[in-house]
Amino acid sequence: MAQLAYVCEGEPDVAPGAKSCEFPVEGDPSRLVVSLFAESEPVLATMAQDTQIAGLAVRTRRSLTSLLERGGGVLGDIVLVDCPKIDGAHLAALARLDERAARSGASLVVATVADALEDVFGCLDRSRPDILVGATRAQRMVALGGAMARMPGRRLREADEEERIALLRLAEEVERLAAKIDGISGRSSLGVRPEESLSLSRVAQPTQGYRHDDRQSGMQRRTRIPLPDPRLVKSVIRHRAMRAEFFDEALFADPAWDILLDLTAARAEHRRVSVTSLCIAANVPATTALRWISQMVESGILVRVQDDSDKRRAFIALSDGAADAMARYFDAIGTAANIV
Repeated sequence: MAQLAYVCEGEPDVAPGAKSCEFPVEGDPSRLVVSLFAESEPVLATMAQDTQIAGLAVRTRRSLTSLLERGGGVLGDIVLVDCPKIDGAHLAALARLDERAARSGASLVVATVADALEDVFGCLDRSRPDILVGATRAQRMVALGGAMARMPGRRLREADEEERIALLRLAEEVERLAAKIDGISGRSSLGVRPEESLSLSRVAQPTQGYRHDDRQSGMQRRTRIPLPDPRLVKSVIRHRAMRAEFFDEALFADPAWDILLDLTAARAEHRRVSVTSLCIAANVPATTALRWISQMVESGILVRVQDDSDKRRAFIALSDGAADAMARYFDAIGTAANIV
């Protein structure tokens, strides 16, 4: 790998030859600051530009592997990472960053590619990061806005749930408009197909609305209903997929339900599901699927299951409560229906 040439603008606090750029943050002490990590100087420069457009201050611009050095520097309130390639050093750096972000409360946004998703996801199990797959600049800006919304009240005025959802909707609209502009020319200047960006903008963002209702009678809790025959679940999935033959598939985008159906079939078959496989099953762009998965894990509907044979790998499964709810759902609609 070629040595990254660091270009420090302004007056960074860095000694000659050091592998990082530390920028003094002046002005409003409540201003959010951002740490940037990437192995490419052009990517770092673009990330810095986007950060400044968002009105945030850049604290550091560093290589990801610099986190393995002693000290590793001070993290900002928000941490943006570009990690398109994975090797042992990058895995170790991501694991350390995950631990530090979880400990400090920094909001972590990591951009990667589909081939590296499994490794990246497996390394980030504590900091509740926003993982972007094949991210465009517009998607990174959306993620940056989401990170700002999640910051604690000491930095930003504490927003209620309605305001948070409004901010997410605004982010969707920004991305939709960006995709429209790209579509006028027939190509995407942001590096994504216009139809893919449009489908992403049509999908509602995950909210705190995911909640499994445990308020059942004592008799109901004692009655364990078995999961449906996996052939029935797969039949439902096939029928849902057939709609795309007659209508625009974005019209029916429902990643949460597609995720639940796929994991229900997998649980009934005693089969483990990787995050990459689940993103495909969600039938939306991977970045969108990951947001839904993250929210559903946080809400207790899904759980991460570490691979005992490879600690760097993690699977996704239904929680016991969600599995029980899916079993009851299929029982309620009639699992005696013909299996086709």
